[in-house]
Amino acid sequence: MKSRLLALCALLLPASAIAADAPAADKIVLVGDSTVASKSGWGDAFIQLLAPGVEAKNLALGGRSSKSYRDEGHWKKVLEAKPTWVLIQFGHNDQPGKGEKRETGAKTSFRDNLVRYIAEVRAAGGKPVLVTSLTRRNFNAGGKIDPKHLLAPGTEGQSEVAQDFLNDYVEAAKAVAADQKVPLLDLNARSIEQMNQLGPEKAKAYDAKTKDPAKPDKTHLSPKGAEETAKLVAAEIRKHAPELAKDLK
Repeated sequence: MKSRLLALCALLLPASAIAADAPAADKIVLVGDSTVASKSGWGDAFIQLLAPGVEAKNLALGGRSSKSYRDEGHWKKVLEAKPTWVLIQFGHNDQPGKGEKRETGAKTSFRDNLVRYIAEVRAAGGKPVLVTSLTRRNFNAGGKIDPKHLLAPGTEGQSEVAQDFLNDYVEAAKAVAADQKVPLLDLNARSIEQMNQLGPEKAKAYDAKTKDPAKPDKTHLSPKGAEETAKLVAAEIRKHAPELAKDLK
C-alpha cells in the first residue's frame, strides 16, 4: 500500500510543478469614452472575443475625454487594477465645443495626455495600446464617409459643409503611437472602410436606438454594431499586436 502511494505521488508531482510554474492569466482593461463603454460602445462585445481565463474590465465611460477621465479620478482605478494590457481610445469628447473640462488640443494637450497614460501604464508594469476613434456614420451625398471627415451640404441634417475634427485626434494618436513605440489599432480607418462597404442604408443597423427615429444616433452602437466593431478591433490586434493576440479566442 505504501509503495502504491509513493508511486502515485511521483506521478502527481510533475503536474503540480507545472501548475505552479504556469504564468498568470493576462488582465486587459479598456479605457475610453462612450464609443467603448458598456451599452453604447464596442468594449463589452470585444471582451466576449477573449479566450477563457483572460480577465477583462471595461472601464470606459461615456462623456469622458483624455483630460476629464483623469481629472475625475477614473484613471487611478485603471492602475489599481494592475492590468497586463490597457487599450486606450479617446478623441470624441476632446474636440472643440465639448467644454473646457473636456476639450484638448489635438496637437498639444491631447498628445501630452496620451504620452502620460502610456508612461504610467509602463511604470505600473503594463503594456499600453492606442486605439483610434470609431468613425461617426455621417455619409456624404455620394453615400460615402469622406476620409477627410467633411460632410456634404444637406447631409445628416447639415445645412452647410462642416468639418468633423475627429480626424485631427486620429492623426494625433497615430503620431504618439509611432513616437512612443506602442501598438496602434486603427479602428477609425477600419470602421470607415466597413461603413463605406455597407453604405448608408445597411449602416443604419449599427445605430444605437433613440427615442426619436427622426434623430438617429450616428455615433454610438447597437448590439449588432458593437459585435461587428469588436471584430474589427480583434482583427487589428492580430495584425499589429501579436503578443496580445494570444488572448483572443
